[in-house]
Amino acid sequence: MRIGSAAIRLCTAVILGSSALPVQAQHGGSAGGGLGARAIGLVTHATPALGGESRTEGYVTQPLLMAHASWWALAAHVIVNLEGWTLERGELNASVAGEGYVDRRHPHTYLHEAIAVLRVGGNPLGASIAGGRGFVPFGTDDPMVRPFVKFPANHHLAQVLERQVVMGALRAGPALLEVSTFNGDEPTDPESLGRSERFGDSWSARATLLPHETVEVQVSFADVESPEHAPGNGLDQRKWSASIRFEAERRRSDVYALVEWARTAEYNQGRKVFVFQSFLGEGAVSRGATTAALRIERTTRPEEERLPDPFRAVRPHTDSNIIGVTRWHIASLRLDHQLVVGVRVTPFAEAAVLNVEEITGSIFEPDAFYGGSTMWSLSVGARLEAGRRHARAGRYGVALSSVQDEHR
Repeated sequence: MRIGSAAIRLCTAVILGSSALPVQAQHGGSAGGGLGARAIGLVTHATPALGGESRTEGYVTQPLLMAHASWWALAAHVIVNLEGWTLERGELNASVAGEGYVDRRHPHTYLHEAIAVLRVGGNPLGASIAGGRGFVPFGTDDPMVRPFVKFPANHHLAQVLERQVVMGALRAGPALLEVSTFNGDEPTDPESLGRSERFGDSWSARATLLPHETVEVQVSFADVESPEHAPGNGLDQRKWSASIRFEAERRRSDVYALVEWARTAEYNQGRKVFVFQSFLGEGAVSRGATTAALRIERTTRPEEERLPDPFRAVRPHTDSNIIGVTRWHIASLRLDHQLVVGVRVTPFAEAAVLNVEEITGSIFEPDAFYGGSTMWSLSVGARLEAGRRHARAGRYGVALSSVQDEHR
């Protein structure tokens, strides 16, 4: 399925015209909603980027239009993502791979999220059902709602998003259980909505424990059929994720931390052929309007046959496209300071050092391809936001850690 570009432009123009106007809750909080928008202006310098040469490139990244509405037990969430207009070539982001892009982050689909939720009860007992297009209950939050602009290398190991999905959630005190079914195929371009005939060929489950209001522990599994070959004839994936998340608002500072492990095994007709793993830890401390963040990551990824454009890989993907496996060690640091000048403006700087090694003895040689096994990246820019802020991603109804998460 695809969305016509004229319809996209009409829809987004309407949202953009009202995106900075908050919608106030009504009837003592039983109904309400909000609109929001954000975009990030970014310049990235990477050295070496390719063949020993450095590159400096600029983008408008993560241009999002967001809407939320709730009425009693019903809620709806919509995100329109315009990266198909601003990031067609991809965003320079060494170590990232997915959906045919390598060392460039791919643009996400225009219809990033459109989910309706029916909720009964809450805490300590509650249940909800949600459906539409959006985030599968697996793994951790979308990196777009986490501290860094540059995506981690493990994005396609640690999240499953932009799918036609139906999910149910149960809550009993500090314990949550979510299950879902969805279409396995990844988007093929920004207009893609996935293949309806493949809906229900994949499933996931996530168990979450909330031992304290500041702590969230989750373990999840996803069985994804042929994600990188849309007709359904590619490798299947069995994915595991486990994480601990901490977030607290202190009198003088706010603190956030996440530690996660993710593993994806790829199967050909039931036979395991590849395994990719990731360990990631990140944290941020905010004091007043200033935030400092640190991220450490160790992730393996497939090295695929590339097109004449060295930042693009062959699609549809098959196991014969994989020519090796690399392991990436990445340390990233971020500093930002938020200003309020009618809208929220957050200038920032992010620096990263990356080291890569080939671990399978294949023909792919990172030193020769990149011009060295150690790379540096520096990004500077500013995030502009108006209206509602999207605080979490991928949790709906009673699966949210708290009522505050739903309405921030």
